[in-house]
Amino acid sequence: MTERDRDAAGKPLNSRPRDGLGRPLPRDAAGGVPRIPDDVRLPPDESITEAQRLLDHGMPFHAHEIFEGTWKDAPAEERDLWQGLAQLAVGLTHLLRGNNTGAVSLLGQGHDRIRHYEVESPHGLDVPGLLMWSEHLLAEIDRPGDFPAPPIPRLRIP
Repeated sequence: MTERDRDAAGKPLNSRPRDGLGRPLPRDAAGGVPRIPDDVRLPPDESITEAQRLLDHGMPFHAHEIFEGTWKDAPAEERDLWQGLAQLAVGLTHLLRGNNTGAVSLLGQGHDRIRHYEVESPHGLDVPGLLMWSEHLLAEIDRPGDFPAPPIPRLRIP
């Protein structure tokens, strides 16, 4: 068995390169997509801007990691919002990876977490639009036939 890389505190690290959807590539693979460092904690506005950039470039797994960092630092009254945004992004990741079961679970969980912010969407987020986006994906996943390319979510109110 190959020994895992570990940090100074003994925490396991995964230094394998990753593809744009966060899947590990072989250890000797050239390139890969740079990972989001575990300690990235962006303030809300920067988090939304960076996550939108990542979503626009087909990297929802990385957007999920940005939201996760903001969730960890969020005040108690916003934790469900940031956790829900992270779940929506990783749900889209599962959908793009072909894991419809995981996509349905995480899109549903994310939807249910952010719906509590629909009336007073904080930070300029388009919560009603994100709810419609996730409902659309959830409805399309189970339709027979090929799933069309999912639309990229718009995070901010236009």
